Amino acid sequence: MFFETIQQVKRFFKILGGFTLLLLGVVMIFTPGPGWLAIGFGLAILGAEYVWARRLLNRLKTQGARLRDAILPSSASK
Repeated sequence: MFFETIQQVKRFFKILGGFTLLLLGVVMIFTPGPGWLAIGFGLAILGAEYVWARRLLNRLKTQGARLRDAILPSSASK
């Protein structure tokens, strides 16, 4: 019974930390700071608990890779 309470407290703080990083990341997009990095970390933490966060993180990774490939020339085309 005691261990269940500890697990619930850990889960609560993990979710709280994830949402805090997510919110701070959104704020940092409009202010100086590593906004996308904080959003990525927040989604990674939340992805352990929520499927929607895991899907959104995978989508951001895919879009980031597409953006990187569009901006940076690939070594295969040289």
